[in-house]
Amino acid sequence: MSTATISPLELAALCKNGEALELLDVRTPAEFGEVHVNVARNVPLDRLDPSAVKNSAAVTAGKPVYVICKSGGRGRQAAEKLAAAGIANVFNVEGGTSACEAAGLPVVRGKKVMSLERQVRIAAGSLVLAGVILSYFVHPYFIGLSAFVGAGLVFAGVTDTCGMGMMLARMPWNQCKA
Repeated sequence: MSTATISPLELAALCKNGEALELLDVRTPAEFGEVHVNVARNVPLDRLDPSAVKNSAAVTAGKPVYVICKSGGRGRQAAEKLAAAGIANVFNVEGGTSACEAAGLPVVRGKKVMSLERQVRIAAGSLVLAGVILSYFVHPYFIGLSAFVGAGLVFAGVTDTCGMGMMLARMPWNQCKA
């Protein structure tokens, strides 16, 4: 399923015209706190409730919903989820927050955090390495850990859905303190 997109420059033009936008940033609260487009509100992908969005003032008024993430992947997933729930006029922001910042949209900056993608690479690499070391020094069956992580990475690549990423997104260090 392909989703409609909007370029950062088109989004900037809408912001410049003073149009009230429903811009949902679907990154983790920590990523959102690091940097986000000033008109965005945080609705993490793992907590995105299409029925709540469907009942929002913007959707009931017939206005479009824009979704954004860091570079576009999670935004596309969110747009597809909202479109599948029957919400019309859903747009994914091309290139995400990074592209919007490069295009000159006003952003809010906070504390620097480690990206979720980097956390997944560190966790997956550590598990594969642990599996190899344990299989060499403890028991050959530990190679199954490396195989399991490898299969998970293949599944994530094929489906564009990462279970490890969803799990890491819920960790305390990826949440903002109230």
